[in-house]
Amino acid sequence: MTTISAFFREQAASLGSRLIEMRRELHMHPELSNEEHDTTARIRSWLTEAGIRMLDLKLPTGVLAEIKGTHPGPTIMLRADIDALPVNEETGLPFASTVPGKMHACGHDFHTASMIGAAKLLQEHAGELHGTVRILFQPAEELAVGARAVIEAGALEGGAAGFGMHNKPGLPVGTGGIRTGPLMASVDRFEIEGFGKGGHAGMPDTTIDPVVVSSAIVGALQTLVSRNASPQHAAVVSVCKLQAGSTWNVIPDTGVLEGTVRTFQREAREKIPGQMKRVVESVAAGYGAEARLKWTSMLPAVNNDARMAEIMHSAAAAQGLQIVEAAPSMGGEDFALYQERLPGCFIWMGTGGTEQWHHPKFTLNEDALSISAALFAEAAVQALKSVG
Repeated sequence: MTTISAFFREQAASLGSRLIEMRRELHMHPELSNEEHDTTARIRSWLTEAGIRMLDLKLPTGVLAEIKGTHPGPTIMLRADIDALPVNEETGLPFASTVPGKMHACGHDFHTASMIGAAKLLQEHAGELHGTVRILFQPAEELAVGARAVIEAGALEGGAAGFGMHNKPGLPVGTGGIRTGPLMASVDRFEIEGFGKGGHAGMPDTTIDPVVVSSAIVGALQTLVSRNASPQHAAVVSVCKLQAGSTWNVIPDTGVLEGTVRTFQREAREKIPGQMKRVVESVAAGYGAEARLKWTSMLPAVNNDARMAEIMHSAAAAQGLQIVEAAPSMGGEDFALYQERLPGCFIWMGTGGTEQWHHPKFTLNEDALSISAALFAEAAVQALKSVG
């Protein structure tokens, strides 16, 4: 007797060419965060063709689909992100972006097409489902605001668990990277404004040079990781912008630094702002200047629930994937906000690409589309049984 797992594999393979068409259409027409109007329309059209019901998400962009099983049970969430990046594509592909300066350089078109495939598979087997599966096509992941908007719109209400993925160019097709615990780092942003005293470049003794002060602060901030953070914690402090002055022979009054802090541990995340404030103010004071720190908390770490990771591991095994221990990344993901409300698991999906995320020559192997569709349909079914 053929199992539902085998059906998923066979049916997903037959969907492969159609999923590739969808992914390429999305790739040719990328839209930035909160501008995904045509993308939303395409997703809705494809879901309508498949007879899949959609709920009112009450947002300008994004789609929430729902497949209700014949039998009662819990509600499981599957999530894809749909936005592109402000990157000028350099792949030379025949289906490259037709929009100058915009590109699906992070593979969200792959995520979207994969989850449409999973939705179609689940819809065909709705009579066997014990519960409900909601598939969320989320806007604005790249700005780290989409998940929060979706949560505020009530999309997670009644959900019992959630699953998501990110394509992984460094893993071959047919491989899934799964781990329990932290997978992607928390994301916080800082801005430091230094106040000195401007003047003539030839008379620096009459000034308090904010360029020198800012440079000293950049160096001192590196001690937050090397000397202030626990050796057992992983943390990154990156200063990505230093701006001061407007011409070559005038020392300015102010300098501005901006950057980000990433970590996996909540304890480290809570301590770093206070440590940074002390370092910034002390270094500036040593030069007779002042400095102010503005801290913006953005995202917690993606932290996989052990039980949900076990379900995903079982689903990957049932679909014949090679399973590896997922390597953590200091990149951030707003899927983490869902995990604060639902137990969930976020995985790496092997796509065997040539470049990493956000690169203008980013590519992936489309053979992974049908594999991903079958995997997430399988995970939904197993989660319904396990949670129920």
